[in-house]
Amino acid sequence: MRTAPICPRCHGSLRAPSAWSSAWRCPEHGDVLPLRPPRHPAPAALEAVRKIARVPVWLPWPLPPGWLVTGFAEAGDERTGTRASVTALSGPSVTHGPADLLVVAEEPGAGVGAGFAGLGGPDPGEGFGAGPPNAKIDIRGHPASLWCVQAAPDRAVYAGEALGNWLWTIFWPAESGCLIALAELSLRDLRENDQDLDLPYGALSPRLPDGDAS
Repeated sequence: MRTAPICPRCHGSLRAPSAWSSAWRCPEHGDVLPLRPPRHPAPAALEAVRKIARVPVWLPWPLPPGWLVTGFAEAGDERTGTRASVTALSGPSVTHGPADLLVVAEEPGAGVGAGFAGLGGPDPGEGFGAGPPNAKIDIRGHPASLWCVQAAPDRAVYAGEALGNWLWTIFWPAESGCLIALAELSLRDLRENDQDLDLPYGALSPRLPDGDAS
């Protein structure tokens, strides 16, 4: 398991802060919020994420049948705190085989959602949000609009805005993206004190970068 933070956009190695700069720096993308090593799915990991997150920690609840929570990740540093959170889930695909889902909340410009989506920029890109939304997801009893993002062909990506932050849902394989409509997903912010849920945990998601970042 890797121990060093990586770039949230390309998942490459970073230069650590020094006496001359307090920022983490990617050779390709410059100063970035470091994406920390993933946290294995367990109650203790969730509690650690909840305590330090400055953005929502979203969880679809109730989970679709057969789905499990399969890890957490966050981006940020000691100076500014966690400014992007990732909740990983895995379960049966609507067609065949397994499926994976990452739900990302992040400050604009953090680049975490775009990195997992396989995009070149830090945000959904020019022209995003034009036209009617492609899907809606319930947050606190209110529908949040999501638009399909043109991403890498092996995944389906939807993005929108919630509570002043970017909200991303990233599905593998691409056909699993129809869950956004079929399952009528509702999101809960796990930072809130009334979210004492009995979560089912599985093995660490293969979609969270867990190898050597070198």
